[in-house]
Amino acid sequence: MNLTLGALLAYLFLQLILCYLISKKIKSEDDYLVGGRNSGYILISLSLFATWFGAETCIGSSAEVFKHGLSGSRADPLGYSLCLIFTGLLIAPKIWNKKYVTLADFYKERFGSQAEKLSVLILSFSALIWSAAQLRAFGQVLSTVTNWPVEAAVFLSFVFVLAYVLFGGLLGDIITDAVQSVVIAFGLFLIFYFVFKQSDQGFLGLISDQSPERLSLKGESESLLSRVDRWMIPVLGSLVSQEIISRIFASKNKSVAVRSSYISGLIYIFIGLIPVSLGLVGPNLINVPSGQEEQFILILAESSLPLFFIPIFFGAIVSALLATIDSILLSSSGLISHNLVIPRLQISSEKKKVFISRLVVFLCGLLSYILAIYSESIYSLLEMASSFGTSGILIITILGLWFSFGNSKTASFTLLSGLILTPLFEHIIKLEAPFVSSILMCGLVYLSHSVYLKFKEN
Repeated sequence: MNLTLGALLAYLFLQLILCYLISKKIKSEDDYLVGGRNSGYILISLSLFATWFGAETCIGSSAEVFKHGLSGSRADPLGYSLCLIFTGLLIAPKIWNKKYVTLADFYKERFGSQAEKLSVLILSFSALIWSAAQLRAFGQVLSTVTNWPVEAAVFLSFVFVLAYVLFGGLLGDIITDAVQSVVIAFGLFLIFYFVFKQSDQGFLGLISDQSPERLSLKGESESLLSRVDRWMIPVLGSLVSQEIISRIFASKNKSVAVRSSYISGLIYIFIGLIPVSLGLVGPNLINVPSGQEEQFILILAESSLPLFFIPIFFGAIVSALLATIDSILLSSSGLISHNLVIPRLQISSEKKKVFISRLVVFLCGLLSYILAIYSESIYSLLEMASSFGTSGILIITILGLWFSFGNSKTASFTLLSGLILTPLFEHIIKLEAPFVSSILMCGLVYLSHSVYLKFKEN
């Protein structure tokens, strides 16, 4: 265990050094938030994959599948893979050439400042919930390696992540993502190989031993509508996010932006099948103490891998978490600083803009830490993040990019509807498909107000 901890600390230190060196190239807000807009296929594809491949797959989803079978998680790997592919189909071709810094810049140009500010609040808070899930998972990893209490491990994870993010900006994020992608893939292939090598039955034998209930995508007493709703949360709920859009803006041309979205989606589904498969056959491989199910894949690694390879696997998990957390904190910081704080303070100096962005990163990180400490589980945070106001964001983005109808009030009504309808449908009316219903109603609000405007003009 000392070897694992030492190797992990050395790996984290090297990441810090790399981000510090990259920070020397940051001279402007564009450098910090969109990485100089000159990245190619390899960097953007790997960065999109690494950013999306975080705690929800490695720890959260594998633990849910371990407990409940395939019905425990529909998000990974197919849901988020489709999300990346749809980005290339619906968003990247329309938004790359606008040269925005943030997604909220599009809302400002298309719908006005009111929609811009409201979207910043929705997008940034949703991103911070997502960040909290990754921080909590990072704490789980550190707790497993050190035997420290999870709360203490989460705090130390927060301190490191904050230092890591403050230095490199998006350029540092993209470059380190490329390194982390290789480590993630290698670490997961290692555990897959050794787990099934040690099993007498092999992979296919373990799969065939699973009960029909564990192999079913349908949960107990779950209706078709409920099943569709849970699928749509990762596919559509995460489709419009600043983390993805910032990499579209960082691409050196439209072709890179579009094709990298497709490539990253294919990489995601291929690599993402590993932790989900391990979770499915997990009960045949290992006994996990009650209350420690979230640490299933970490405990499995310690019991299955040769001592030399354990640090590599933990490095892979940390890579997945780092790639996601830094992207989220940068995204929420960019939205708040670029679209709210800097215009309010009327700052024109590029040096001061970078300082404000880093200050907001610190504050966003602090809020994420608080959310991580008081949350029930990683997966509960992820579901909250994907459905928080995202139905309204999705509708105004897709319809705003592809069609010319709708104005500032249309967008604002739609965004407010998205904030209200999902929790209303889920917790009060208790519909079977609250998220999909919210998307449909937001679309109806947008279209109805647009029709009203047409009649008003005539």
